[in-house]
Amino acid sequence: MSESFLTAAFLSISGGLQDAYTYIYRGEVFANAQTGNIVLLSQCIANRDLELSIHYIVPLLFFAVGIAVAEIIHGKFKEARRLHWRQLVLIIEIALLFIVGFLPEKWNLLANAMVSFSCAMQVQAFRKVNGYAFASTMCIGNMRSGVESLCAYVKTKDKKILHKSLCYWAIIIMFAIGAGLGGYFIKLFNMRTIWVSCGLLFVSFMIMFIKEDVPEIEKDVRKLEKDIKKQ
Repeated sequence: MSESFLTAAFLSISGGLQDAYTYIYRGEVFANAQTGNIVLLSQCIANRDLELSIHYIVPLLFFAVGIAVAEIIHGKFKEARRLHWRQLVLIIEIALLFIVGFLPEKWNLLANAMVSFSCAMQVQAFRKVNGYAFASTMCIGNMRSGVESLCAYVKTKDKKILHKSLCYWAIIIMFAIGAGLGGYFIKLFNMRTIWVSCGLLFVSFMIMFIKEDVPEIEKDVRKLEKDIKKQ
């Protein structure tokens, strides 16, 4: 279920909301789109505004650290039984974002760092939907894959490829909905808006407890893979 479309949908809505939250409310810094932060950082350096450049350097560094931490969690807990290692990532992310909701605007630097760290863990841990590579916190890769699959469908008329393309476009729409919700809720809840993201992530966390029906032949293959790993 960690790779199901339902899980990816809630993660993508949350990702869009997080980006809107940090950009609109936390000083025009991107939580997810580090390319945007690099562009803004470069402009600050060109203008010799070193003080402002720190607001973009810190999220970039914390994003990199978040990826590393997600990989460490994967390595140490990938065989865990009670909780999937991706659920552990979500627990940490929810906790960090909950704390962010208490930080006043004068602590924007810390808030953006924590959100970027959380986003990095999410994008590293959740990289597939229905078996397709995707990103839940940014759109450029999903857009490329969606258009590529649509072009392939026009050539082949393969409905599986069309389904793949529609899956990507649906994820992009979910991200856009999340960004729109972020902008709307900021007017109502200010810095507490990030708690909406916590709720969405918690739904994804609970979805992963659902046991997905797996065909018997696939169960046999998975059992065989586990036996090979043990050897």
